[in-house]
Parts: sequence; structure tokens; C-alpha cells
Amino acid sequence: MKRGFYTIMAAQFFSSLADNALFVTAIALLRSAGAHEWQQAALVPMFALFYVVLAPFVGAFADAMPKGRVMLISNTIKVLGCLLMLWGAHPLLAYSIVGLGAAAYSPAKYGILTELLPSSQLVRANGWIEGLTISSIILGVLLGGQLVGPVVAPLLMGLHLPGVDSAPQAAIAVLVLVYALAALFNLGIPRTSARLVPFWQSSHHASSPCADPGSGRRSAGVWGLLQDFWRCNASLWGDKLGQISLSATTLFWGVSGNLRYIVLAWAAVALGYDTTKASALVGVVALGTAAGAILAAMRMRLQYATRTIPLGIGMGLLVLAMNFINELWLAVPFLILLGGLGGYLVVPMNALLQHRGHCLMGAGRSIAVQNFNEQIAILALGALYSLASWGGLTAYGAITACGLLVAISMWLIGRWYVFNCRNHGGEMRKLLTIARSDKSE
Repeated sequence: MKRGFYTIMAAQFFSSLADNALFVTAIALLRSAGAHEWQQAALVPMFALFYVVLAPFVGAFADAMPKGRVMLISNTIKVLGCLLMLWGAHPLLAYSIVGLGAAAYSPAKYGILTELLPSSQLVRANGWIEGLTISSIILGVLLGGQLVGPVVAPLLMGLHLPGVDSAPQAAIAVLVLVYALAALFNLGIPRTSARLVPFWQSSHHASSPCADPGSGRRSAGVWGLLQDFWRCNASLWGDKLGQISLSATTLFWGVSGNLRYIVLAWAAVALGYDTTKASALVGVVALGTAAGAILAAMRMRLQYATRTIPLGIGMGLLVLAMNFINELWLAVPFLILLGGLGGYLVVPMNALLQHRGHCLMGAGRSIAVQNFNEQIAILALGALYSLASWGGLTAYGAITACGLLVAISMWLIGRWYVFNCRNHGGEMRKLLTIARSDKSE
């Protein structure tokens, strides 16, 4: 791997570490204020909100300037969200601002991989990025739990920081420093040779599926950006490989984004755990996902990514078994296995999607399309779960619905892939050959 790849990894690690610690801290802040259960569940869709709303614009933003600078600006927005929460803004509002920073961050984070590395290294790179990201989820969730826990919180409160009146606020003040550390690494991310595209100008030539017919430029203004985004979205969904990988990753992230909170709720009722202890179990799931991601990076090749579809069906069926676990010694290996299946599934699928998106429309816009679909799934499922929780849905009911959704949807995706192979065999073989043969540096 090129040297700049490791700087990207470090920046991503600390930014993601703070994101996940803040999630636990925000839950603790809401609980300390006596907020209803639905408000706590609503943290997940609120974080996803700007991924959906700004999807037509963040890809163009990421392609308009060096991606290291984009990541720096995005981390600054995250710091602003933290400060708003620290200064008394409603946690849901402040957390959505952090989500705004994350929405702008993601196209740059993944887009630079396709600019820096050949497609033959994308599965490996995604494996390490996802493994490191998931490691940061583990440590971030644990860090958040400890910062508001009975050991660390009194020490932080003893510092008498200005404007800090509770343990969650003291934790947020610490997380501002973690975001600042991520920003330092952002400054060291290399400038690639990829062409920068002015915000209002199309990144594609006339023959691209995302370009305006007969022109190399997109119509100026917001309407032009919206048109370009929807063309890119339609192009990726119309691609016979892109549609399979996009549907699989959309399902995976839509469910796993909400599974973080479901595990917290399940640990409270099944094991009687508080936020600090339950956050450790979220970390256990992430530990398994990291192991699966690294294993996929070592063993899988881009052209074989679709072979992981049956793992998604098994993962959904495995989720149902959570309803019958009420002992820690069973829960830990079970959650590791569950996370491992997810990690092994998502890494090659994510790499295949990035490869097809980069070929069709360019790095920043393809990641923005991917984020739009994945985050709208998180938003929709999170909103549905919040409403169901407000209506009395238990953690066990949520687990059952989650497991069935994953198993049935992955089975349908598998049938979709088989249909494409039968009816578009020539095109599928050509696309897989391109994925296999592209080893250019």
C-alpha cells in the first residue's frame, strides 16, 4: 500500500472513534434528562438525515477540492455539533449536525481510495479501512461508556471544566479533542493526481451515463446538481453488478446502523446491563465484524464478491437466535460470530460497488450515491423503529423483525443475481473480467 493510505487510516480511525463515543454519550445525556425511549432510538436516523438530504451535493463537494481538505472541513463541522451539544442544544439537533459532518466526510474518505489505489487493491484496502473503522467502533463505544461511567466520569467532573455540569458533558469535551487529533492527520493526507472538478461542473464526458446528453457540462445551479445526482443514481442501479452490490450494502448498513441501538436495548432487558456495560457488547459485535473484514481482505478477490450473498441469509437467521440468549457466556461468542459474518459480507461487496461506481461516474459522486441509498435505509428503518418503540415494540420484537428482514432480503438479492447471470450473462462476464484484469497502478 502507498504511504498516504496509512495517513488516511489514522484520520479515519480517530474521527470514527469520536463518532461512536459520542453516540453512547448522547444516549447517556438523553437518559439523564429523562428522555423517552423513542428519542434515544431517534439518534440513529437523525445522524443519517443529512446523508440523505445532502447526497446530491456532497459528492460534487468531495470532487471539487483535495479530499484531505474535505475531510478537515468535515471534522470541523463535527466539532461544531459537539460544542452545540455541550452548550445546551437538544442532543438530537446537535447529533444531526455531527451527521452533517459525517455525510461530507464519507465521499472523501472512500473516494480517495479509488484515486490512490488500483482496483486490484480495493478489496484489501476496504478490508483494512473497514477493519480499522470497526476497531474504532469497538474502542469508541467502549470509550463513550467509560467516559460516562462511574470510574472516569468523577475524574472528569473533578477538572471543573467551564460549562460542564454533568458527566455526559464532560465526556463531550474530551471528544472534541479526539476530533481535533483526527484533523491533524487530515492535514497530512496526500494530494492525488485526480482532476479536481469545479462544484457546478460535471465530472464526466459526454458519453458517461451521468453526463448531460450532448454536453460535457452539467447545467449550473442546484437543479443541475440534482439532475446529475439522479442520473448517477440511476446509472449505478442500472449496472448489472452495481445493483447487486448496492442492494446488499444498502441492506447491511441500514440494518447494522440500527442494530447498534437494538443491542443496547436488548442488553438492558436480557442481561440487565446499564449503558456502560451494554456498550461493551456493541463493541463485541464490532470486534467480530473487524475480524470478518480482515479475513475477507486476505482471502476474497473482487470478481468473487457475489459469492458472499449466502452469508447474508445466514446472518439474518442468526439474528433471530438473540431472542433466546440471556447469559453473557453465550452472548459474547454469538455476537462475535454475528459480526464476523457481516464483516466478511460487506467488505468485498463494498469494494465491488466502489469499483463499478468509479468506472461509471467518478469517486466522490459514486460514494455519495452509495451513501444516499445506505443512509436512507438507516433513516427509514430508524424512523420505523422509533415509531414502533413509541408504540410499545420490545427489543425482542425488534430483533425478530431485523432478522427476518435480512434473511428474506438477502435471499431475494441472491435470486436477482441469478436472474442477471441467466439473462445478461455476456455483460456480467465482461464486467467481472474488467474487475479481475484492472491492476494498473
